[in-house]
Amino acid sequence: MTYKHILVAVDLSEDSQEVLSRAREAADLNNARLSLVSVVKPLTQVYGGLDMAPISSGAVSFEEEAVKQARGQLADLAARYGAKAEDVHVILGAPAHEIRDLAESAGADLIVIGTHGRHGLGLLLGSTASGVIHGVGCDVLAVRVTSEVREEKS
Repeated sequence: MTYKHILVAVDLSEDSQEVLSRAREAADLNNARLSLVSVVKPLTQVYGGLDMAPISSGAVSFEEEAVKQARGQLADLAARYGAKAEDVHVILGAPAHEIRDLAESAGADLIVIGTHGRHGLGLLLGSTASGVIHGVGCDVLAVRVTSEVREEKS
């Protein structure tokens, strides 16, 4: 199968470069368009058990700053890995849901996402990767990233 539009989802951690490298390889092999997405979780999702009402105005500015910083980091990665500015997306929301929605609306036929090889079946893919795989209408490449991979590259 030949892919035409590859969406790579990154969390902007050190692991992002491993995931982006694999996505770039797939894009080059298929002569495909490469889009990048990073999803910033709202504070209410990160700290769901806390009463956020007293700091709601501060939360908005914190979220705006987080999105702004993510845009800058993702733009730098996009330039390094050959994605066009219009193919760079930073979204505030629930990661799995937003990645699936963007893939559908952008017409991506492959999503590349990182995953950690943790112990047990429940942790095999991680919550975001698992959430993306379940309910998406295109192929998903889960790139296993580990601390050993990072250490080898150092």
